Order: sequence, then structure tokens, then C-alpha cells
Amino acid sequence: MPPKSMLTGAASPSSVLFRQKILKKCREDIYHFLNHENGQIAIYDAVNPTAAGRRSLAKEFGKHDVETLFIESACTDERIIEENVRSVKISSPDYVGWSSEDAVKHYLSRMSAKIPHFETMEEPELNYIKMFNAGERITINNCSFGYLSHRIVFYLLNLHIKSRHTYFARAGTSSEEDSYKTDAGLSDQGRLYAEKMGQALLKHRDGERQAQVDRSGADIPLKPLKSYHDLAVRLEPIILELERQQEDLLIIAHESVLRVLYGYLMACNATDIPSLSFPRNEIIEIIPASYNNEATSIPIPGLPPEIIPPSPEDLKIPVPPSEAPSGTATPMTLGSPKAGPGTPRITTTSPPNENGTPEPGEGSLLLVERALRD
Repeated sequence: MPPKSMLTGAASPSSVLFRQKILKKCREDIYHFLNHENGQIAIYDAVNPTAAGRRSLAKEFGKHDVETLFIESACTDERIIEENVRSVKISSPDYVGWSSEDAVKHYLSRMSAKIPHFETMEEPELNYIKMFNAGERITINNCSFGYLSHRIVFYLLNLHIKSRHTYFARAGTSSEEDSYKTDAGLSDQGRLYAEKMGQALLKHRDGERQAQVDRSGADIPLKPLKSYHDLAVRLEPIILELERQQEDLLIIAHESVLRVLYGYLMACNATDIPSLSFPRNEIIEIIPASYNNEATSIPIPGLPPEIIPPSPEDLKIPVPPSEAPSGTATPMTLGSPKAGPGTPRITTTSPPNENGTPEPGEGSLLLVERALRD
């Protein structure tokens, strides 16, 4: 297929027909997910630049009792655009073997070619959210928002594009280790653990700073760490706060809380989350990456062996099987979540780019359609 065959106004009749077949298959995948796989939210990731096309898409989904919420992300800040292209877009399969500068130049030219054909969202009869300059300003057109639509708006209000690292560490042993209700002080071993953990993290961050100096030649101070002394029982506000934070973040908590937060950031199978293990002799560092987060472990040396194991066995948490036989639990490896039948899932379908391969949204003029079923 010629390079410009997927661009509006430059496609041949045969490539237009081919594209329509792919789009039809994407929609069929969404219907199957919602109707036969217990799906609740589907993300239809595409540009869909024209008002007529968006109206047609909403009408098509409406025939299948699927409510649509359009999300448009517009950007006029050239710095944000170039940073986004450098950190995300040029790492796609389209640019394997390309130099960084050539890939950026090519992708920006692709964006420029699409801008004349783009019509910003102004359709009064459609539900949509318009984000400007990565959250600087948001416009909402609410025709028939349900619960999920309101939660998505609230979620988007807390997002940002600044990169920061998140560190997870177990809470130190307390003087009343068997109780999860009292706010007991640290035991002698707990204070030793806190000291060793702080030393290990400081050493790791000093190494990060030196690596930063080696790369750029400038001694740029690392972002200050923020920590939560306590976490609320209801974790949704904590997750939103985690997304909102722009500085590196250290979370020290009981293992059950770390399981939930790690499972969220690493897209773990819900049935595997109860079996995640966080021994005290390591800190888990989660680093945002282009298409998925990465997790690494930072060892904490010099700890007594008896405080290293994860939660005691008497903490009974049912673990439904995912891909394992009945009666067994699937082991979880950091950074490699497995899919399972019991996981609440979000599926993503991306129409192809000009090379015929699916990709995430298109830079400064990104339009993501989220088909919602209340």
C-alpha cells in the first residue's frame, strides 16, 4: 500500500475500500467484546477527523445499544508535541531502524498532512470531551452522561504527561504486627528496616542522578520524593492522587495496598493481584514507558531474614484461578501480567496508519472514541 493511501484526500478507491473493511472488523471486535466477553468499556482509538464521520460512528454504535463518548486532545504547544513524538510515537514499529531525528521529522510531516482535513468537535448532539494542551483546559458537551462518563471526566482531570517514578516499599514491622487495625509504632526491627530502606533508595537515586549527568552533562537535581504516611481505606482517591502527582512518589504501605496499586499501574490480571508478593528486602520502582509501564526491583541489603517474607499465611485472601488448574494460584512475575477470564478488562482497537499497522492516537490532533455501555 502506498505511504499516503491512508491519508484523507490522498487514498485510492481500492485503499479506501480496504480501510473500510478494517474499520468494520474493529467494530465487530468491539461488539463481540461487549456482548460475549462481559465487556463494559471499549476504546476505539482513531483520528476520525470529520463531523460527518463521528455522527455516523455514533449512529452505528447506537444501533447496538452502545453509548459513545468522544475524546479529542488538541495541542498548540509545539514543545509538548515534539516531546510526545520523541517519547512515544517514534518508538512504534513504524520507525524501527530509523534515526531519532528522521523519525521525528517524518512523524511531524504526517501530522501536518492531516491537519487540513481535521474538523474539531462541535457537534451539539454528541457526548464529547475536548482536552487542550494536555489538560491545560477541558471542554465538556454533556448530552446524556451516565456514571461511567462522569468517572472518565474526573479521571482525565487528574492526568498529566510529566514523567515521574513511583516506588513501592513494604511498611516496617510494628510492635503489634498481628493487628491491621491499630496504628502501632515500629518495632526495633521495623526501625532497622526503615533505615536500611532509606539508605538503599538514596543510593539508587544517587545512581540515577549520576546517569542523568553522564547522559546530558548537566547536574539536574532529582525530583523530591513525596510519601504517604497512611492510605485511606477507599483506594480510588489514592489512585487519582497517584495519577495527579508530578513528582517522584514513594508509597510505604501494607502488602495488600501495594498489591492493588501495583496491579493498577502494571495492568495485572485482577485474579492474580491477591497473589502478588512484596518482600521487605526490595523496593519496586515503576517507570512510565511508551506503551506500558516497566517495573524493576531495588535490593535492600543487610536486613534480618525473619522480616523479609511477605504477609503471614494466616491472612486469608481467596485467589480464583486464572490460567491455572482448579485449586492453584497463578504466580505473578513483575512486569509480566497474564490475562484471565475473571479480569474486568478494557479492550483497545486501533484502525491502521498508512503502513497498515495499528497505532495509538495521532499527536496533537488525537481523537479517541470510548464506547460506553451503562
